[in-house]
Amino acid sequence: MTARPTTSVTGAINDTTSGTASATLTGQPSGATATNRQVFVLFTGKTELRWLGWLKPGFRHCLAVIDDGAGWLLFDPLAGYFWVERLAVPPGWDLPGYYERVGYTVVSAQTQQPARQAPPGPMTCVEAIKRLLGLHKPLIITPHQLYRHLCKATASHPHSHH
Repeated sequence: MTARPTTSVTGAINDTTSGTASATLTGQPSGATATNRQVFVLFTGKTELRWLGWLKPGFRHCLAVIDDGAGWLLFDPLAGYFWVERLAVPPGWDLPGYYERVGYTVVSAQTQQPARQAPPGPMTCVEAIKRLLGLHKPLIITPHQLYRHLCKATASHPHSHH
């Protein structure tokens, strides 16, 4: 629910390389399928929406980056739309580590195939990330609750992405 990240890595993160954003996960890392893809969920306290000030500092917005085998995809569920972008970073570049270095909290998660349709709920950044992951937990409504759930699920704290 913030503006998309504007921090640059000396020109390494640019707008989409093709000039258009794509929501399709095309390539797949070896062994990955649509239901076991590794996703790095990013948490930040930066927001332009004043009414989110009641949320825990550092956990007022969440977004995700996905290595789909062909490169990194950014999935940023903003207040009025989803921003999906292929990031122009060198192959093998440690994008989750970069986000940690610039102040984001990063947790590794796996997508899963849910057994049923997602329950109805308000479309927030948390709900969008839960749906990206295939996670149906209706009582998780804040970024910090999602963070705690993901850390518990992976039995870790802010996840090392190595």
